[in-house]
Amino acid sequence: MRYRPAQVPQWGGNTRSTRTDGPMTPSHVPTPIALRRRITIQRFAVCLALLWVAACSSAPDKRTLQYLNQEGFGKRYVGNAEEEEYVSIGDTVEIEDILHPDEISGVQTVRTDGRILLPELGDVSVAGYTRSELQAVLTERYSLYFEETEIVVDITSEGQSFWVLGEVRDAGRKEFKGNQTVFEAVWDAEPYRSSANVGRCLLIRGDARDPLILPFNLDDLTVNGEMSTNYQIRENDVIYVPATLLAELGYFVEALLYPLTIAIQSVTGAFFQNGYGGGGYGNTNRAANFGSVF
Repeated sequence: MRYRPAQVPQWGGNTRSTRTDGPMTPSHVPTPIALRRRITIQRFAVCLALLWVAACSSAPDKRTLQYLNQEGFGKRYVGNAEEEEYVSIGDTVEIEDILHPDEISGVQTVRTDGRILLPELGDVSVAGYTRSELQAVLTERYSLYFEETEIVVDITSEGQSFWVLGEVRDAGRKEFKGNQTVFEAVWDAEPYRSSANVGRCLLIRGDARDPLILPFNLDDLTVNGEMSTNYQIRENDVIYVPATLLAELGYFVEALLYPLTIAIQSVTGAFFQNGYGGGGYGNTNRAANFGSVF
């Protein structure tokens, strides 16, 4: 006896055929729930693909890579001025041959291309050389013109510098005079008593391959007399004095209220200008009056 196949509904709307004379086969017709799931998965995959493309596009291209800092602070000519002075852009170089002072002598300022103009030799690249290195190079170059030479070089630097940033009254670039410490640098910059966190200062010695960040605590230096972290400053060092937690909170609230502050100052300035004929209170002096209405 032979039975007719019957359709038995499944959970979610799928059907399957049952028959006694062969195996059961699932239906290939997708249900609405399955279609929605498939569309959701496809959209998720598209989003992942878009995120991957965006991440790849944000990577630096070849033109950017060729300008990235490779070593040191980022300057082209660097050295340790406390060990031996070196030539940089804008420095003044005085050169004289003691044996031939009439032929070889003069004072030149290093141009932006790092060169100076010398008798017989023409344009000579001098930037980056220390005083002894430059004397050796010029002696060798002038040996083609004179049997004996005794070149003397003197370098007058345009001025090395370091930086003090953060919660200090006198922030910015500082003249590097040599034999200076972080204690002297911070207190000369006058840290704010109410907002400067002098217990978590940082000395940053920038380098693209091996950066150095040295924390130091001015309270240990002043209260406990602990001088082991009173680091000696080098040229191009950056000293950062962070804000206290309460000061950071205050800055956050100030940033939140900034739009409201500007709006109130604008309205107040317009009122005084129209009512009393004032000279632009508010818009013309927003930076000075920021927060004054509170």
